[in-house]
Amino acid sequence: MNPADNSPLWIRGARVIDPSAKRDEAKGDIFALDGKFVDQLSAADQAKARVIDGAGLLVAPGFVDLNCRLGEPGLTPRETIRTGTRAAAAGGFTTVVTMPDSLPAADNVGTIQLLREICTRDAAVRVLPTGTLTKGHEGKALAPLGTMKKAGVVAVTDTTSGVQNNEIMRRALEYAAMFDLVVLDHCQDSSMTEGGQMHEGAWSLRLGLRGLPRAAEEVVVSSDCLLAELTKARIHLQHLSSGGSADIVRRAKAKQLAVTAEVSALHLLLTDAALAHYGTSLKTNPPLREEADRLALIAALVDGTIDAICSDHSPCTATEKDCEFDLAPFGAATLETAFAAAHTALVTGGHADLALLIARLTHGPAKALGLSAGTLKAGALADLVLLDPKAAWTPTSADLSSKSGNNPLVGRALTGRVRATFVGGRQAFGA
Repeated sequence: MNPADNSPLWIRGARVIDPSAKRDEAKGDIFALDGKFVDQLSAADQAKARVIDGAGLLVAPGFVDLNCRLGEPGLTPRETIRTGTRAAAAGGFTTVVTMPDSLPAADNVGTIQLLREICTRDAAVRVLPTGTLTKGHEGKALAPLGTMKKAGVVAVTDTTSGVQNNEIMRRALEYAAMFDLVVLDHCQDSSMTEGGQMHEGAWSLRLGLRGLPRAAEEVVVSSDCLLAELTKARIHLQHLSSGGSADIVRRAKAKQLAVTAEVSALHLLLTDAALAHYGTSLKTNPPLREEADRLALIAALVDGTIDAICSDHSPCTATEKDCEFDLAPFGAATLETAFAAAHTALVTGGHADLALLIARLTHGPAKALGLSAGTLKAGALADLVLLDPKAAWTPTSADLSSKSGNNPLVGRALTGRVRATFVGGRQAFGA
């Protein structure tokens, strides 16, 4: 991003999709002035504006990612704010919500303030911090949610640790509701997954790997929905992987509970069959499941049961992943390929149109957390992405900005590519 470039911006003749305004124009113009969208530029501003020819391209609000890890503080061998946010910009994301499982954990004001200072210095996109739900995300004692809210967290979560005690989870939801904080939950009953390496099914049996059953996720999704009904608190279910989980959320929404959900782009594209050759870059938590689950998640995304597509960016070093499958850590670095993966799965796959895909990357996640993002409306921050939906490409390691070496889509043919990303009217990615 070039901080010196604050000239007016005029994107001319692109297809415009803005789900927040129910706007879908085959050809339109977008204007930005002083970092915000405007309905029109004056003649004087037009004369000095940077004009981008949008012919053949699509302009949309900048994507909003509700689930990523950026390495800092403490995990800089995997990622840094500088590299991670540049990867986000390359993926079309202008707002990212980063998880608190750092070293030290973001369970106190000092750590959160440190993260905000690093972001002020190094971030290429907007980074919104979360805090842990319990101290050290250990699931035992509640973290100081009120003081963390004052320090700037937008939500609270124990990430992949998850709160395993329903009484603590109930009290945490009640406590979070006092401060109007959304609770994000990684749904997994750890007593059912110890030693698990991939989805429990035919492929885990064939590969000789211990499995993680769907029920381990679905049990917690069920209990979270029951607790949301009991406490009236807002809960967002992270990276669902099971068709059964989608059915539970669908019933919860029919009861008008304050429950939202997301799915990762990788889970829309691939299944556990992709692990046939023990590729550790595809070892994720939650795991890739079966084709029936993939199709059920797509159906839930299309009918609105699932509100958002996330990157679930979990960077690891190449060395960490270069080992036996059982010993490799969970995680995939996916910020830069999330749009292409979702576009390939949904649009190229014939399951949804571009408008729905854009909605689940912009308005859907922004609404789930109540964020001021994901819109092209006049007065909003000028965060936008220019896309080439027809572009066919195959990611290579040289294409990627992330510091990590575990993007599982390197070498895989995809369709749909980000051409440019603007944050506050200033270019963060693209020529």
